[in-house]
Amino acid sequence: MALASVSHGNTFSSSSSSILTSNFHHSLNPNFTKNLQSSRECVNTSSSIFRCGNKHRFLQSDGNRVARDRKTLTVTAASLGGLLGGIFKGGADTGESTRQQYAATVALINSLESELSSVPDSVLRERTEQLKQRARQSPQSLDSLLPEAFAVVREASKRVLGLRPFDVQLIGGMVLHKGEIAEMRTGEGKTLVAILPAYLNALTGKGVHIVTVNDYLARRDCEWVGQVARFLGLSVGLIQQNMTSEERRQNYLCDITYVTNSELGFDYLRDNLAMESNFYAMRTSIINILFVDELVIRGFNYCVIDEVDSILIDEARTPLIISGPAEKPSEQYYKAAKIATAFERDIHYTVDEKQKNVLLTEQGYADAEEILEVNDLYDPREQWASFIINAIKAKELFLRDVNYIIRGKEVLIVDEFSGRVMQGRRWSDGLHQAVEAKERLPIQNETVTLASISYQNFFLQFPKLCGMTGTAATESSEFESIYKLKVTIVPTNKPMIRKDESDVVFRATNGKWQAVVVEISRMNKTGRPVLVGTTSVEQSDLLSTQLREAGIPHEVLNAKPENVEREAEIVAQSGRLGAVTIATNMAGRGTDIILGGNAEFMARLKLRELLMPSVVKPAEGVFVSVKKAPPKKTWKVSESLFPCALSEETTKVVEEAVQSAASSWGRRSLPELEAEERLSYACEKGPTQDEVIAKLRHSFIEVAKEYKAYTEEEKKKVVAAGGLHVVGTERHESRRIDNQLRGRSGRQGDPGSTRFFLSLEDNIFRIFGGDRIQGMMRAFRVEDLPIESKMLTKALDEAQRKVENYFFDIRKQLFEYDEVLNSQRDRVYTERRRALESEDLQSLLIEYSELTMDDILEANIGSDAPKENWDFEKLIAKLQQYCYLLNDLTPDLLVSKSSTYENLRNYLRLRGREAYLQKRDIVDREAPGLMKEAERFLILSNIDRLWKEHLQALKFVQQAVGLRGYAQRDPLIEYKLEGYNLFIEMMAQIRRNVIYSIYQFKPVMVKDPAKTRNNGTNGSVPPPSSVSSEAKV
Repeated sequence: MALASVSHGNTFSSSSSSILTSNFHHSLNPNFTKNLQSSRECVNTSSSIFRCGNKHRFLQSDGNRVARDRKTLTVTAASLGGLLGGIFKGGADTGESTRQQYAATVALINSLESELSSVPDSVLRERTEQLKQRARQSPQSLDSLLPEAFAVVREASKRVLGLRPFDVQLIGGMVLHKGEIAEMRTGEGKTLVAILPAYLNALTGKGVHIVTVNDYLARRDCEWVGQVARFLGLSVGLIQQNMTSEERRQNYLCDITYVTNSELGFDYLRDNLAMESNFYAMRTSIINILFVDELVIRGFNYCVIDEVDSILIDEARTPLIISGPAEKPSEQYYKAAKIATAFERDIHYTVDEKQKNVLLTEQGYADAEEILEVNDLYDPREQWASFIINAIKAKELFLRDVNYIIRGKEVLIVDEFSGRVMQGRRWSDGLHQAVEAKERLPIQNETVTLASISYQNFFLQFPKLCGMTGTAATESSEFESIYKLKVTIVPTNKPMIRKDESDVVFRATNGKWQAVVVEISRMNKTGRPVLVGTTSVEQSDLLSTQLREAGIPHEVLNAKPENVEREAEIVAQSGRLGAVTIATNMAGRGTDIILGGNAEFMARLKLRELLMPSVVKPAEGVFVSVKKAPPKKTWKVSESLFPCALSEETTKVVEEAVQSAASSWGRRSLPELEAEERLSYACEKGPTQDEVIAKLRHSFIEVAKEYKAYTEEEKKKVVAAGGLHVVGTERHESRRIDNQLRGRSGRQGDPGSTRFFLSLEDNIFRIFGGDRIQGMMRAFRVEDLPIESKMLTKALDEAQRKVENYFFDIRKQLFEYDEVLNSQRDRVYTERRRALESEDLQSLLIEYSELTMDDILEANIGSDAPKENWDFEKLIAKLQQYCYLLNDLTPDLLVSKSSTYENLRNYLRLRGREAYLQKRDIVDREAPGLMKEAERFLILSNIDRLWKEHLQALKFVQQAVGLRGYAQRDPLIEYKLEGYNLFIEMMAQIRRNVIYSIYQFKPVMVKDPAKTRNNGTNGSVPPPSSVSSEAKV
């Protein structure tokens, strides 16, 4: 594919300026290094590493000389800063314009507060019914209902959660209701904001989807803020990974449904693969697939996407694909893996890390052909080339504990953006099998695409779409151009006082990691909590080892299963005095680190630890490993998590509440999800008549009270020490992900600081031109001295912008190519849904029969052929091959009916129609009602099979058209033309195959359908190849 090249000129000019600035000290003062060394101890202790550029502080040991040098340096730095400042400066929008825009509506909502605060709960709930009636009478009037609806939600939140949404949260809700993206800083309460527009838009009764990035967040948000909507009389649903179709359907029918982006997308695709369930076809075999009574999703109405940049940008590079098994895995994968291991980089192959691609060299080709004893790696009968290239990609570009982890005998993909395991996802085109072969694991079946859609086109189906995140402004142009979504910055409730220190750059990775350990140690001694962000599982484990050697206690949060299970407890204590947490990107989203520790969360974990073993039903059939039996589920958390031991009185209260719950709900009788929901409800402030819930709530409040006495004191100490310090260990491909890590610190006006430690061996430097900077550093003899300056930081920002633009081009290209497929997908899915839901398909089949007769006539005679050249024998042979009910056709009969081509066509249309109706009568006499089911099944099965083949064909076309750019032809236009022709042919083939199958359909009556079904093959129509070959016109 043709992709825009990325220039690095600006990056290096600004970087070199930064380095030059540090070297002006050397040129202006030969004793600079000696002076700096002697002054090191006197440098401000808030900085662990002395600074280059205009940031140095010198001792006045030689006043005149130092003053003169400093003055000269200031002029130089100022001129460079002025030059670069104009390039990099961007006015920071604090959101004040947004505050002014919505001030009048906020005032109106606030004016209703005193009135609503005095009404009882029942009256507040009645407001929902009143608002629903007004919304249904005039759906366009939602804007006029907004002040009252928001005021009702605010009052309900105060009563249920004990939280009163701030004015800025009301503004965020209004931005979302307008169908825009609200950028809100970390800790500003985005989760609570979502319920405001969700409640308002759910009043129409058409449903609202709140989309999150993972199951944990979906469940947490549903259990927590979902209480507000439930209290007001709305139904709230939750979709989780292992739910049945019935559970999914019930939850999608709720007024508000919490769901992850992947579950929602896959449910949509699965719904478009549904079949009729009660059809016994020719061999009375039922296909084992999703049936029409398992359709789950209701119509799309309004969608709120949490962490919208993650879902619509980061994950938009890869489409959602549902695949089915293809042929069995080949031994070629293992052979290719051995060859890849033996081959050497830059001798047998080259690696393009930017494009994530590998190319075999001439020697690589020759050696591979010699080892395999073949003449051509691209021989279509064996296709060794794709196996070899995938094996080399698996070796060089897909690394264990970075791109994937091994669990049991499975290769599990790690999401590069969230750091989480992507359960059930596999790389396509044989790449996953190549990784399995590299790791010497059993190779799973190859797959073929059954249905696919990009996130862009999926979410654009919602009539009203909005989203919220802490980091969207850097991608505002992409949101605007692809999704037509405006980004609005919402002001913070309290001023943000976090200090973002300049990046510190080392030449070698070793120096960077040593400096990180020193920084953590220094902060740890002052009692400040530290959050260290790493980019992979491998890095987090490496740093953990170094901290253990340094004797620094810490927690690790990454994609490894043992750490994922402790995610909640690790995050709950990350803000405590002296806490050190190493985390991959998992800590970047949906987590709130509270200084001093989260007392309420700790109390909930304590109650959960004691309650769950008593009420949760033991899990059955959970696969963990082929060697070990499933371990007993435990909810026990580390005792070090809790700030103090509970008093005897509180312990007794908790134990009584747990006993009451176990006896009332049944000992070990609840599914885990239901038990979690009940615990969640008990830990909130919503009114309840349930005695068990009331007892649990009382015990929760008592535990939280004891913990809070300690955490409040601890918070004062942490704030006095300087708040949470965030350490970044590598720049990501996107500035947004760096900003998410920074955003963990400084929530709600808390103090805090951040600093990134980088190395010239980091990927962003190495792939995007680090050699030039490294060369300059060598030229200036800067060895282990770290470079720290705002100019270099800005240069890195510019490098990241180039990376972002590069990936934007990839996403845009995916979107443009998928747009072609999207219109075809809509047409096919509409036709499919029509066949699935229609009571009677007679009109559609009559249309198919007439159009097929037209196709046969056109193929065998043609509208342009002179009448004397018409070959009636050939035409009749093809017609009778299609339909044995047309055996009475003779050349003389057709001559008599064909004074013109138009008359002949009308006559054949009539005969095709009559043959279909005659066939329908014959079958209905033998088995009443069978023909309707047969028609539906034949339409659906042919659409699915041919659509699957069409997707494969388009994939090959997309690969092929890339080369046409060399012939000065636009690959996208070529793709559109070829894709359109393939689609027209596919739709024609569908109707030909369906009507052919209908004409040939002969039901066979059997005495024992169950026995036949068990012995039969998994199919109900003649093999597709025979249908296709006989259905040609």
